[in-house]
Amino acid sequence: MPSSYRFLLSRQWVIITLVALLLIPVMVRLGFWQFHRHEDRVARNELIAASLSAAPVPVERLAAPGRGPADDDRYRPVTATGTYDPRHETVVRQRTAADGRRIGYHVLTPLVREDGTAVLVNRGWVPAGGDLTKFPDVPPAPSGEVTVTGRLMADETAGGGVREKRGLPPRQVMLIDSERMARELDRPVLGGYVALEKTSPEPSGEQPEPLPEPDHSGIGPHLAYAFQWWLFAAAVPVGWLVLVRRERRDRAAARPGQEAPDTGGPETKGSEAGGPETGDARDAGGGHAAGRPSPTPAAPGPPDRPAD
Repeated sequence: MPSSYRFLLSRQWVIITLVALLLIPVMVRLGFWQFHRHEDRVARNELIAASLSAAPVPVERLAAPGRGPADDDRYRPVTATGTYDPRHETVVRQRTAADGRRIGYHVLTPLVREDGTAVLVNRGWVPAGGDLTKFPDVPPAPSGEVTVTGRLMADETAGGGVREKRGLPPRQVMLIDSERMARELDRPVLGGYVALEKTSPEPSGEQPEPLPEPDHSGIGPHLAYAFQWWLFAAAVPVGWLVLVRRERRDRAAARPGQEAPDTGGPETKGSEAGGPETGDARDAGGGHAAGRPSPTPAAPGPPDRPAD
């Protein structure tokens, strides 16, 4: 290693170099993590678009008691025929309306089918009342046998700041869980739930606000984040080289006898009067102008003698 770069073996520079070498793979990995999230979002959008355009099928083809829809069957339109069970109707807390601003509840009503099994139907959104400890005002479910059509959704799990809580008021939950509802109903419940789109025959009177279709147009900022992490990874070695060159230059300038770098003008030294003195204006004896010899003190002569 050239002597001018031996400072790289110092403890400080060894630590800087190791940190730089560690940051590069970490940033590259974070970039790929964001890129994979982008790919997942694109795949989800394609799945939702394909599922929403499919023809409805009976719900029992895609779900069964204790088994929810497969990943490829989520958001698929399904149909179910039965009678609503309003006695076991529950509401799901902290849900926003279609405008994304108002906070309220989703209304979850079991639909009991002819074979005795039930499927959970999310009938829509209702606003929260002034007292959150009381069951909200919910439009009654249609009576008699009905056929519902909606999107088949998987059971909800904790995440995104939403998790199940204890001590909630009666008939209020945080997450839609078909297994828990099966225990409360004491009957088999198909996995997942149906996000209601339409009912036949069409119900009369007021009903909960319909649920909006899941967003399948936005891709989020994940791809931009991926490129940012990769740019950061590329900037690390560049920054390391800049620091090395600066350190080498500073060390070279600090060596004894090393001339300072040229600043664009002649190096001058100020005299006591503040004016420059050049080599032509100084002689070898002490800095007096050429052609003007400095006065030499007269040598002392012999002492005067009195005249004879």
